Amino acid sequence: MKIETLPLGTATPLPTRRRWRKPAIALAVVALAGGGWYALQGKAPAPAAAAAKKPEKPVVFELARNDVVTVESRELALRLPLSGSLAPLSQATVKSKVSGVVLETSVREGMNVAAGQVIARLDDADARARVAQQAALLKEATARLSLATKNEANSQALLKQNYISQSSFDTTRNGVELAQAAVDAARAQLDLARIALNDTLIRAPLSGVVSKRFVQAGEKLSPDSPVMAIVDLQHLTLDAQVPASDIPRVKVGQDVRFKVDGFNGRAFSGKVARINPATEAGSRSMLVYISVANDDGLLRAGMFAKGEITTEKSAARPIVPLAALRKDGARDVVYRVDSGKVVAQPVQLGMRSDDEGLAEVTGGVDAGAVLLAVPLDGVKPGSAVKLAAPATAAPAVATLAKKD
Repeated sequence: MKIETLPLGTATPLPTRRRWRKPAIALAVVALAGGGWYALQGKAPAPAAAAAKKPEKPVVFELARNDVVTVESRELALRLPLSGSLAPLSQATVKSKVSGVVLETSVREGMNVAAGQVIARLDDADARARVAQQAALLKEATARLSLATKNEANSQALLKQNYISQSSFDTTRNGVELAQAAVDAARAQLDLARIALNDTLIRAPLSGVVSKRFVQAGEKLSPDSPVMAIVDLQHLTLDAQVPASDIPRVKVGQDVRFKVDGFNGRAFSGKVARINPATEAGSRSMLVYISVANDDGLLRAGMFAKGEITTEKSAARPIVPLAALRKDGARDVVYRVDSGKVVAQPVQLGMRSDDEGLAEVTGGVDAGAVLLAVPLDGVKPGSAVKLAAPATAAPAVATLAKKD
């Protein structure tokens, strides 16, 4: 066997090992340096923002103008709604007292008349003749009385001289009494004839407006025939129906305000004058009669009115909306805005009006205090608040000035 020995100069592995050993060493150095830097960074203090936290700013709620209300001091009233029709307090159908032919009617429907004014005239020829007849009868009776009086005087003188008996004198005296009675009867008949003559002039019994005329000139009237209908529009009555359950709240003298269609929302006033003691059949309501002064004559009989009775009225005190009230246990409180803070203020309440949504305050707040008008989410006692600034109209004014 032959063993060959290779020459040393031809070996190549040594250079290859040296080629990759240097980069590996360099990578190991870089890795060690990075780990050291990371360790140092982990031990370094936190940033300044984490070390010292900044305090948070308090929340300030901005309130709109309709979120608050300023307490006012005024009267608070409880009212009861009602409706009904207007009717004249006084009205009359004028009738003829005597028979006769109508000669003239001086007024028409819608015309104003005064008490005592002649509104129709009848033919008075017959009445004048009866007056003359009764005057003549009275004159005759007066003459008979005069003769009887003279006979009595003569009989009395003869009686004193015993020329006639007492019975004869009494007969003469009785004749005087009969003559006096005849005079009285004739005078009464004359008065009746004169009254009948005066009744041929038909007069208005009250001041008012003619609502209906029943006769024309030339018609023949008999006693109790209707001539004119007159209504007094200066004093009206509002006949209003009120539920029987609300009648205990109604008292004579209470103020009433109402409106009538066609007067552009104008309010009229009146006072409770009377209360019917019985309920209306079928409706279980009672009639309340309200006196209405109609000095300007605008209102008319039969108009429909809607209004309300003021059943109770308070003195002038601070008034708050019911929506502004809150409950703190058994206490009534309001949220008052004081120096930019919300404060729970206990209050004592008086009269409440659910119709107006208001309540009377007898203690706790005064007029001028600013309250939260409605509940607001997140706003509670201690919250900081501010009022929204009112919108300014300066730009609009400037624009208008430029257009001019």
